[in-house]
Amino acid sequence: MERVCLIVQPIHAVGSELLGAAGFTPRLASKPDMATVAREIGDAVAVFTRSAGLDAAAMDAAPRLRAIGSHGVGVNAIDVAHATALGIPVFNTPDANRVAVAEHTLTLMLATARRIPDADRATRAVDFDFKYQTPLGDLSGKVLGIVGFGGIGSRVAVMAKAALGMHVLVASRSADPATMRTLGYEPAALDDLLTRSDIVSLHLPLLTQSKHLIGERELRLMKPSALLINTARGGLVDEAALVQALAQGTIAGAGLDVFESEQMPATHPLLSAPKAVLTPHVGGSSQDALRRTAEQLVERLVAIFDRTAMNVVNPSAWQRRRV
Repeated sequence: MERVCLIVQPIHAVGSELLGAAGFTPRLASKPDMATVAREIGDAVAVFTRSAGLDAAAMDAAPRLRAIGSHGVGVNAIDVAHATALGIPVFNTPDANRVAVAEHTLTLMLATARRIPDADRATRAVDFDFKYQTPLGDLSGKVLGIVGFGGIGSRVAVMAKAALGMHVLVASRSADPATMRTLGYEPAALDDLLTRSDIVSLHLPLLTQSKHLIGERELRLMKPSALLINTARGGLVDEAALVQALAQGTIAGAGLDVFESEQMPATHPLLSAPKAVLTPHVGGSSQDALRRTAEQLVERLVAIFDRTAMNVVNPSAWQRRRV
């Protein structure tokens, strides 16, 4: 019987090639919304999804579904609890795009500090007085506060310290303080980090306890000259509070690659917020990273069908998985 892998959102072309070589039939959903996916998932034995995730109704529409792969590290948009109840392993690719996201973090830091989008618009408008009228920032020697010290946060720390000579503060519940000091970083409580940092960069998963970790109170703790960077999860930041902080000059700017809603309306106030540099969740979307992610998705899917778990985020589903 044909083994269909439904691809909810496009992945690197090598993924489809590798799926075919492994005996799967790749099929791209006609639209990434869950109503469409529920109509098209019926004969699928596997699903690859990105930011669209996969909801319970779509899973219920796929009686043969045996594996769900997340393109990247995040699984917030997948109903993991329902997949677990159905005995469907959910797996991710947490290390495939770490370098790309870390590089994008530095890109947003530089673009926000140097006001690159504004400078680009000024140049196109032949406004060469821009350089006399607009204060621009530096990163060299400044204090970088990293919140979360996993694979991406730790890589950003290395890049910022080695390339820019930044003093790195780290707020992390899991990282060993002695190890951080050995690496040349300073452990710090979150409030202390917010107060002292010139740039605050978020690198945490979105959990119940981390939702709106940065809100009005936290933004007021930051320096008026400070920048907020988020390449992790949009829900870590209270967007209404951030819009207000940017409008009032509570902080100097923000560089965001993620938002509470992947498809925010054209009227969303962040889109017109001053001193905000916005990118459409492309931190992990370099061609090299996309290729690695597609390769790892197929590798881990094959492992599950060979009855070997790889990066399964709901291990309790493994023992009662569908056969």
